[in-house]
Amino acid sequence: MAIKTCVSLYSLQDEYMNKRMTLEDIMKYLAEHKVEGLELLPDQMIHNTPHPSEESLKHWDYLMETYKIKPVCSDVFLNTNLYNNRTLTKRECIDLLIDEIKLAHRMGFHLIRLVSMVPAFVIEPLLPYAEKYDVAFALEIHAGMSFGIPETRGFIEEMVRVDSPYCGLVVDAGIFCHRIPRVYNDYNMKVLGTNPKVVEYFNSLFDKGLDGTHAFDEQHNMKPELAAIATEKDMPYIMLADGYENTPYETLDKYMKYIKHFHFKLWEMADGEEYSVDYKGLLQYLHDHDYDGYVSTEYEGNRWILPGHPMVEKEQVAAHQEMLRRYIQEMEG
Repeated sequence: MAIKTCVSLYSLQDEYMNKRMTLEDIMKYLAEHKVEGLELLPDQMIHNTPHPSEESLKHWDYLMETYKIKPVCSDVFLNTNLYNNRTLTKRECIDLLIDEIKLAHRMGFHLIRLVSMVPAFVIEPLLPYAEKYDVAFALEIHAGMSFGIPETRGFIEEMVRVDSPYCGLVVDAGIFCHRIPRVYNDYNMKVLGTNPKVVEYFNSLFDKGLDGTHAFDEQHNMKPELAAIATEKDMPYIMLADGYENTPYETLDKYMKYIKHFHFKLWEMADGEEYSVDYKGLLQYLHDHDYDGYVSTEYEGNRWILPGHPMVEKEQVAAHQEMLRRYIQEMEG
């Protein structure tokens, strides 16, 4: 049993999209920092996914052979709103995901992550293809769309029913925040003009061991104490602030056999630690429960960089990987 680290290339999206780094530059960076594996968003970095050209695939083969980074997980989106007059039929959804499984197999991946809210009806039809191509599929459990959401519960119920090693979960560590990311708070106050009293209200919930979900009632209306201080300008902050959850690790106990992969969310490294998530505690939980798989750095602080400040994706990812390796070494030797 071993916990291994990888990096989601989503973490370096600003470098890539603004052409400061090519895909090969990213591979060099990963190799230089001794990263074991990678997680890819084909929609973002592989042209014409899920049907890339043979030239694109050969370039991928070259990168894998040259830099020796293990392809761990391919992040798949089910774009049910491709057309402006209708959503995709069940058959179209399944066919799209079959193509993603085939592409993942061709690229050397043995796992695809299904974005949150993918419906449970895809599970049984996909299993024969997952088995044939040796590619498991796993639903992302993401903050704001985690275990309490009906669609997530429906997927998990069907996952348990079929009980296949090719169907499981990817858990995003954004459900384990012990405080709201500081960079998120700063950006909203300094750039969007969010009322500091609103920010302090959400901070106070975490101080009590709660999270942003407790700012709303069962109908998702703001509780009176929040409604009394909130204005229209504060709504962008409020609508995202309940997406940072403070879930007990023990919630995972009954799901551990199904968990294929983890997204280890990163917003801000400060003094060698991630500001919002206790990764030493989470890694200890995984170690104690014999987790054998990858934990993937997923940097999202890039969206909260203040205007005029430099992008720090590479520095943040490197610091996060160093922290993870340090803790894993302490626990597993």
